[in-house]
Amino acid sequence: MYVMNTPTTAIVVHHLEQSRSQRILWLLEELDLPYDIVLYRRNPETMLAPPELKKIHPLGKSPLVCVDGMTLAESGAIIETLNERYGNGQLSPAPGTPEALRYRYWLHYAEGSAMPPLLLKLVFDRIAKARMPFFAKPIAKGIVGKAMSSFIQPQLTTHLGFMEGELAERDWFAGSEFTAADIQMSFPLEAAQARAGLDARYPRLTEWLKSIHARPAYQRALKRGGPSAPLS
Repeated sequence: MYVMNTPTTAIVVHHLEQSRSQRILWLLEELDLPYDIVLYRRNPETMLAPPELKKIHPLGKSPLVCVDGMTLAESGAIIETLNERYGNGQLSPAPGTPEALRYRYWLHYAEGSAMPPLLLKLVFDRIAKARMPFFAKPIAKGIVGKAMSSFIQPQLTTHLGFMEGELAERDWFAGSEFTAADIQMSFPLEAAQARAGLDARYPRLTEWLKSIHARPAYQRALKRGGPSAPLS
């Protein structure tokens, strides 16, 4: 089920609760742009997106943004497009600078490298908790335990250590200034804090999360989009 606000602006965000699309609301609030939300509720049993999203895009994933007759998909592409079109340089470093290279790297790293092990952990955690015949439980537990110990947890530890180190000499991922790359990085790091061991062992990442949560635009996005605890 979903609730639709009658569109009154040029930008319409198809927003799935507790998902990546929270980042797009935050970006729009940082840019102080007017937008409307079409809010979609997850299936309470499966926690999957409703089929209505496939009416907007064949994959049925969120975020989706409709602007100027176009439907934009993929968080990084949406962030780049909206920031280039409306940002006037305020959320991206100057072209040709080292910070610009870092900015582009983190925009892609968030989904290309950071999210896969987090998604694997979510899937294997659900397998471990799934209902199944009693005789299958030990087998499933063994498979999950082996996958976690031999691949997933080492990958998570490696990535968290890498990100912690990258913030050793700068306050934000691209450099000394907050950029849209920090918005893109929020989802994997919030997911890591929720379910993948991001805790006091990573003081720089913990402080970074406190900093983004304190931003007024982040708070406004929460009020409009609902709780941000990431699921998928």
